[in-house]
Amino acid sequence: MRAVAGISGVDGIPITSSEAPTPDLELVKIARSGNHPAFEELVRRYSERAYRAAYRVVCDPHQAEEIVQEGLIKAYRGLRKFEGRSSFYTWLYRIVVNLALDRRRREKRAPTTGWDDAVARDVDPRAIRPEAEDPERNSRRQEIRALVADGVQELPDGQREVLLLREVEGLSYDEIAKTMRISKGTVMSRLHYARKKMIAYLQQAGIEPEDAE
Repeated sequence: MRAVAGISGVDGIPITSSEAPTPDLELVKIARSGNHPAFEELVRRYSERAYRAAYRVVCDPHQAEEIVQEGLIKAYRGLRKFEGRSSFYTWLYRIVVNLALDRRRREKRAPTTGWDDAVARDVDPRAIRPEAEDPERNSRRQEIRALVADGVQELPDGQREVLLLREVEGLSYDEIAKTMRISKGTVMSRLHYARKKMIAYLQQAGIEPEDAE
């Protein structure tokens, strides 16, 4: 999933430079013409973030790798469907997370590796090692995270996507509305009901919302 340094675009036009990187939308246009290095540059920029998004759902490094590979292939084949109304990463993110949710729904596997929210956006989960703390506490934490992931899967598609875009990716209401092509009011409504359902789901399982943070 790594791009080659110094790659060139169509007719020798550089895709990357030390001065100004080529915008994502321009790379998409170049990649649509069959220029593989252009897509490799997009992969270089966003594969790690996509991996973290997949890992957050399936909590398994090997499965997350497979999901990202599948998502990148699907994105490449569907480049002509990308309309540019959202960022390329947001579009890729939706593909990867949907694949991850489908995988978890099919397998219903318990997570084998924990997730540290404090470093989720800065650290590659493949480098994370089990914390040196009470094994019982680690086990409880993994149990809670599995329940949270299962609860997210129970949400209607629209509510689930809004919740993930807001809570995992940190998008603003306006960004979510633009990405999903819905009104800001609809975003706020779906997020409200998604959070309400998640709280009820966790409480029914004997877990207070603050324990899942």
